[in-house]
Amino acid sequence: MNTASTSLAEGQASDTATEPEWRRVARFIRRPDLNEEIAPVKEGIGRLFQLYLIDAVLMIGLAIIASAVLLSGVEIPNNTLEDIPLSPGWIAVIIIGAPLTEEILFRSWLSGKPGHLIAALVAFAVLIVMPLVPMGDADGTSAWRAAIIVGGALAAFAAAFGLRRYGPMGWFRSLFPAIFWLATFTFAAVHLVNYETAGLLILLPLVIPQFVAGTLFGYARVKLGLWAAMVLHGLHNASAVTVMLIGQSMADKTT
Repeated sequence: MNTASTSLAEGQASDTATEPEWRRVARFIRRPDLNEEIAPVKEGIGRLFQLYLIDAVLMIGLAIIASAVLLSGVEIPNNTLEDIPLSPGWIAVIIIGAPLTEEILFRSWLSGKPGHLIAALVAFAVLIVMPLVPMGDADGTSAWRAAIIVGGALAAFAAAFGLRRYGPMGWFRSLFPAIFWLATFTFAAVHLVNYETAGLLILLPLVIPQFVAGTLFGYARVKLGLWAAMVLHGLHNASAVTVMLIGQSMADKTT
């Protein structure tokens, strides 16, 4: 490669490194891909902050639209999450527990690596088997349940660690756009269980925020790493909890 070509390549790399995150996200949405290496953590932290701002702007926009719909007289089915008391325990579950669990189940395997896929399958298997095991002990614990959880965690870790040298599988890379959107839609659709029974056409618009957020979480997982998806998910939930707490506080002052 001659000097001119080298300079051009370096200039293009520099432009890509300073590219605003919203442009990266827009390009990814047009065609989800696994063509880039995961960004280093130091770079990822800065990009994660930009992603959080994008998420906040989008959620505010969706909240404004939802408010306009409510003011127009449209009735929305009750969300069962509204009945959950925002105690410290529940706040920890929402901000820490849910992001960790959901990111492992829905997006840990989006790398396309065989170790991650096997680990995710083990996690799904544990999730399916657990309800079938009797609680057993009077205090609500069960040695069998504990054994299944610990065994599943060890098996998942062994698969992810033992096969860590293997990159994304060819078929997964080829089908990645469809796989990504299917995973994102499934993540959003799962949240339909939070609403009381109603027609599907009524419920689907209610999980648009989860679909939008899931798209950003998936992008973060693929481009920055699973840690970034978990942190972004936690920040997203923390923002929602903060808004709810403020709303409760204002309601208490007016009563």
